[in-house]
Amino acid sequence: MMVTLDQIWRHPVKAIGREALDQVTLTAGDWLPYDRLWAVSHERSRLSGDSWEKKINFLRGVTDPALMAVTSTLAASGEITMTHPEAGSVTFHPEHDPEAFVSWISGIWSTDLPAPTGLYRAANAHLTDVPDPWISIASLASIRALGQRMGVELSPNRWRANLWVDGLAPWAEKDWVGQTIRIGDTCLRIAREITRCKATMANPVTGRRDADTLAALSELGHQEFGVYAEVVEGGTVEVGDTVAI
Repeated sequence: MMVTLDQIWRHPVKAIGREALDQVTLTAGDWLPYDRLWAVSHERSRLSGDSWEKKINFLRGVTDPALMAVTSTLAASGEITMTHPEAGSVTFHPEHDPEAFVSWISGIWSTDLPAPTGLYRAANAHLTDVPDPWISIASLASIRALGQRMGVELSPNRWRANLWVDGLAPWAEKDWVGQTIRIGDTCLRIAREITRCKATMANPVTGRRDADTLAALSELGHQEFGVYAEVVEGGTVEVGDTVAI
C-alpha cells in the first residue's frame, strides 16, 4: 500500500490552538514555520528572556486539558484567531497586542493554577518540547490500532503532531529511527521517538480527559507515539505527497 502524507498541522502558540494546512515549505535544519513560535508564561515561570525554555515554564494541556479544545487560524497579516467551544473567539497580533490573548486564555485556564502572565517568544528557537529544530510525525494506522485496542475513536489532535502519514502498518514508524524518509521535495532524518504525557488523554473537542491513552500504550510496553524528524533537504510538502524511506 502506498504511504502518503495525509495531514499537516501548525500550532502557533505552544499547547494552545491548532490549524490544518494543505501545504508547507520546510527548511533544512529548521522547525515547521510558525509552529510553537510563541508560548504563554505563568506566575511561576523562570525565563531567561530570549532563549529556548523548558515546557514547565508555560501553559500546557497536561496541566489543564481545557487548552486542548482550542483551534487557531494564522492570517497573512500575522494576526491569530483562537476559538474555544465555551470561551468563544479572540483575534490578536502576538507582537502588537498579546494582552488581548493572555486575558482571553485566562478565562479558560483553571484559577487553581499559576495565572498566565504573558506571551513569550525565543530569539532563535521555537518552543517545542525539545530544543532541537525537529518536526513531529505520526501514523494514522497506529492511532487507529490504539483506538481499536481501547474501544474508542481517537482524534489525531490528541497528539498535536505536525505531519500525519497513512498507509503504514501499525507502529511501523518506530522502525524509522535512524533512517531517512522523503516526503514530496523534502528529505527528513528520523531522530527518535516521542514520549507522551497526559495531554493525550484529553478530548480535543471538549477539552476534558476521557481516554487513558497512557495506560493503553503501557499495555503495549512503551509510552511513545510518533517520531521526531530533522529536515535535511528542504522543500514544499503537501497533503497527498508520497512518503518513502
